[in-house]
Amino acid sequence: MELYVERGFEQTTVAEIARRAGLTERTFFRHYADKREVLFWGAGALQELIVKTLASAPDSAAPIDAVAAALEAAGALIQEGGDRPRKRQDVIAANAELQERELIKMATLASAIAGALRERGVPDPAASLAAEAGIAVFRVAFERWINDPAQGDLPAVIRQSLDELKAVTAGS
Repeated sequence: MELYVERGFEQTTVAEIARRAGLTERTFFRHYADKREVLFWGAGALQELIVKTLASAPDSAAPIDAVAAALEAAGALIQEGGDRPRKRQDVIAANAELQERELIKMATLASAIAGALRERGVPDPAASLAAEAGIAVFRVAFERWINDPAQGDLPAVIRQSLDELKAVTAGS
């Protein structure tokens, strides 16, 4: 991450990353397919946490509230990364290829959330709508949190953003 911030994503090589990490290039490639993967390595674990949290939500929870609880859990995990999420986002924002990759990651996450909702018995299109709305809430909340460190707690910003969506859709 430091190299990406210092030199930019395009100018950073795998050899430099490996050297900075105290690895050989061969060892690097055992763990990552390419240098983009360094930025996206936690996506699988994040998705797993969201799906698991969603599956354990109370049966009485409305689909969007179950999604929100899962995204809040993800927000807590992201927040534990300290300044890394902000640095990561700066690197992604400066590169169109990485922005595209981030959008693909979000679409994959929405699909996983919709699948988890279907497992809970939520029919389509409600499952897909709740998943996509949840991802929209997450993206807005994450951007607010990234751009204003005074926002503090990411899970709280996610909940606040969901409340704002509910107010908008209720016509308030």
